[in-house]
Amino acid sequence: MNRESLSVVLIPGFMLDESLWDELINTLPREWKIFRATLKKGQTIKEIAQNIVDNTPENFVLIGFSLGGYVARSIVEQFPEKVKALILIASSLRSDTEEQKSQKLTAIRLNSEKTFRGLSSISIEKTLHPSNAQNRNLIKKIQEMGKALGYAEFVKQSMLDRSSYDMSKITCPTLIISGANDQLRSNDEAIELLDQLPHATLETINNTGHMIPIEQPKVLAQVISVWLSEKRLWQIL
Repeated sequence: MNRESLSVVLIPGFMLDESLWDELINTLPREWKIFRATLKKGQTIKEIAQNIVDNTPENFVLIGFSLGGYVARSIVEQFPEKVKALILIASSLRSDTEEQKSQKLTAIRLNSEKTFRGLSSISIEKTLHPSNAQNRNLIKKIQEMGKALGYAEFVKQSMLDRSSYDMSKITCPTLIISGANDQLRSNDEAIELLDQLPHATLETINNTGHMIPIEQPKVLAQVISVWLSEKRLWQIL
């Protein structure tokens, strides 16, 4: 596969849909074949991963954001021959703490099919860089994605078990990307990923919180493009 036919699969994060990637895609090379995955099909991370692979090309570069990074790792573990490179954005090895599980259960109880309107403004503000915390357009964009996915999907994604992985099966080139001002996923979590993956590189993007694909899409696209170019992946795809 040459550079012009590079296939890239994008997996969004918690309560985010395929539109998460709009601005990033507009900045990536136009020759790349982009496949936008969804988290909607499947009841476990393993099942979601299997359903995504059913709609992907024979081999590809795999990019997962946040929760999508957990799904991306599951894809590599189950189908290592398909994934020629892995990019994990603002993700982690860690499963939910008991406090996080409790918070999610409380959020589920406080909502319903009739009342759910996406993630709360307060929770969204925590995902953004301080300079974006009052950006109503960004907050609305994130809320609308969650609202479109709906309450049932909110319950499912909140209750996903993130704890079962075999990292030894991930041997492909891997790029880990963290946000310098990410309040949800710390730099320590990025380093934990780096330490567990034998062929990994870590890049940190400044002036962004957790929501790197919509806070810094142009910088993110540049980091991805440069790394793939350095790896010359179109020669092995």
